[in-house]
Formats: sequence, C-alpha cells, structure tokens
Amino acid sequence: MKKFTILPASPVKKWFIGILVILAAALGIFWAAADSDMRRLIRHMPTDKDVLFWSVSQRDATFRAMDRIPVLSKSRIIAAGRNIYPLSAGAPLDIGMDVDAYMNDQRTAGLIVIHGGKVRLEKYGLDFGPGKRWTSFSVAKSFTSTLVGAAVKDGRIKSIDDKVSEYISDLRGSVYDTVTIRQLLTMTSGVMWNEDYADPKSDVALFNAHKAEPGIDVTVSYMRKLKREAPPGTTWVYKTGETNLIGVLVSSATGKNLSEYLSEKIWRPFGMENDASWLLGSTGHEISGCCMQASTRDFARFGLFMLGGGIAGGRPVLPDGWIAEATKKQADIGQAGYGYGYQWWTVDDGSYAARGIFGQGIFIDPERKLVIASNSNWPKASDRQGGDQGKKRSEFYRHVQLAIDNEIKK
Repeated sequence: MKKFTILPASPVKKWFIGILVILAAALGIFWAAADSDMRRLIRHMPTDKDVLFWSVSQRDATFRAMDRIPVLSKSRIIAAGRNIYPLSAGAPLDIGMDVDAYMNDQRTAGLIVIHGGKVRLEKYGLDFGPGKRWTSFSVAKSFTSTLVGAAVKDGRIKSIDDKVSEYISDLRGSVYDTVTIRQLLTMTSGVMWNEDYADPKSDVALFNAHKAEPGIDVTVSYMRKLKREAPPGTTWVYKTGETNLIGVLVSSATGKNLSEYLSEKIWRPFGMENDASWLLGSTGHEISGCCMQASTRDFARFGLFMLGGGIAGGRPVLPDGWIAEATKKQADIGQAGYGYGYQWWTVDDGSYAARGIFGQGIFIDPERKLVIASNSNWPKASDRQGGDQGKKRSEFYRHVQLAIDNEIKK
C-alpha cells in the first residue's frame, strides 16, 4: 500500500490564500456596511455609460445614486446651509383621482404638491424617501439659466444680448461668434443639432462620449465644430449641448464652478434641507444641461424660490423682471398652447415647468400659488420614444389645478 505525503503549502500559495481571505473579509464588511441603495446599485450596476440604453432595473438603482459611481462620472457637492426653509403640512388635497395608480404608472419615486406654501400631498415609491437624492436630468437646465440671471444681477454678465464667444474665447471663429446668450437661453441659435435620445449617432449621444482637444472644455470642443442650419434667433431646436455651454459661460463670467455659485446664491440662503450634487464632465465643468442630484423636497423648494420672486436670505438674487421674462413664451416650439422661455417650458395659462427625461419635473403655477415636484423612472425616456407618461403627467397637473379651483369655489 502506497503512502501519501502531504507537502507543506508553498509561500506563494500561502500568500495567495491569504489575499483571498482578506478580500472576502473586506467584501463581507463592505456589504454589511452598505445601505440598501448601494446594495441595489451593486446588484444592478449599468454596463453601458449611456443612460439612454440602461434597463429599467439599472435605472431604478442608479437614478438615486448617480453621484456614487465615480467610474461613470465624478461629482461636486452643492452645499446646503443650517437654516432650513420649512415645509409645513396643509390639509390633504382631494385631487379626484387614484394617486397611487398614477404613481405606479409613472414609476414615481417622489411626488410633492405645495399649494399656498403648504404641503398638500407628499408620497414616495420605488423604495425612495424624503431624505434621499434623485437625479434631475434636464430639470438642471432651469437651474443653469437661473444662474445666468444671478450673474447678470452680480454684474458678471453685462447683457444677455452679448455674444457667447465674448465669454468663451475657445468659441471664437466658430458658428457661435454670431450667437447671443439670449439665443442660447431660448435655444434659437440656429446651430444644427440632433437630440434624438433613441439614436446612438445623435449629437446628444455623441457629445457625451467626445474626447476633448487638449486644454479645451469637452463641451466647447464638440460644439465649436457644429454647422449652422438657420439664422440666429429664427428657429427653435432643443439642444442639451447648448445648456452645457451656458454653464461654461457662467463659470467663466463668475470665476466659480456652478455648484459653488448655486450654493452661494440659492441653495444655502434659501434654506434647502440637504446637500445636492452635480455631475462633472470629463474636463471638470458641471454637466449643466443635466444631472443634478437632490431630494424631491428641495426640487420643490426651488419651485418656491421662483414662485416667491427669486428672493433668498431676504435678498433678490435675480434682476428685476427676470422671472417674468424667463418664464414666458420666448420661442415657438410648434405645439399649440406651449412655448419655451429661458430654459423653462411655458404654458399659455401662465404656468411653466422644468422637465427632464424619464419623468423628472418641477411645475409652477403662479396664479394658483402651486408647485408640483416629481422624480420618476418612466419606461421610456419621453413620449417621443413611444411612452405616454408625459401626456399623463400633464393631465395630473390639470387635475391638481382643477382640485384647487374647486376648493376656492366652495
């Protein structure tokens, strides 16, 4: 009978086993310490950098944690202050519809209705809650345009009729030499652009993957190569890239990054409850046409800031008349009853909204003293991609308006 001798493990093998044990222990500790959002994110981590091609479960996990994935994009904090603007509860509003069913159809994470300064409805879904952050997508555009107003008020921008290339020198010699800040704000630059979210070859998809020329901001690098399709000021075309240019312009004019400037002018003095964040492009500027992360309550507070005339900390942040001009129809978008202001979607009844893909929104109705903020994960990016959630959200806004009108009549 043969005898078998058990040889001692080699030093290399011992080292390898030790590393595996340490890694397993570290992963176990990390998993035990991770909150539910981080665990969800780990289980459903996107494999594509382009959000337009993520699955529903990947979006559910990531929309609440965009600033926790540095491999996708770095971010910068928008600091809140100590004095919080109170959101007092009011009497529940009878909207006359099944709100839970509406939220299920919208795949809503957070919904808040504020009327007359009181919270009349606040509900959450998708395991989201009031203290958490959700991404804004293009709702950020309305924040960015508001910072243009703040820079005008501060004397950092002389006039929105100045040419864009006066503030962004790397645009000199491009089609933007003849485009004004006002035309960027109203998306009437006349520069050719494709915003089709379902098309991987569209500008909105390509510029996200663009590699910047050395020493030039990534957005500027892409945008300065575009061609003209119409005279400036004559044609409205929705262009996320141009809002990113506005962000670069504001930073250039103020000498501050957008997160710092937003915190200084609005977030801290108005009394936002939580820190927010803003994702950064590859060259370090905030992606100003997109991608702020904030609580639904703080998005609603921004609506109250606008509703209250742009006052924060007892001081006017914006020039006289700015909000009236920014939120009225400045450009015809080819849809009866609707228009476009300074990065705000306008309605002919005097209401206006910030809107982002997959169901992000802030709706403001000055006449009714109404703000509705919502964060969602629609099945499709927008109705243009085959969904109907945008239409249903507009119907929900009208239900809320009618409910308030009916209360007043009683």
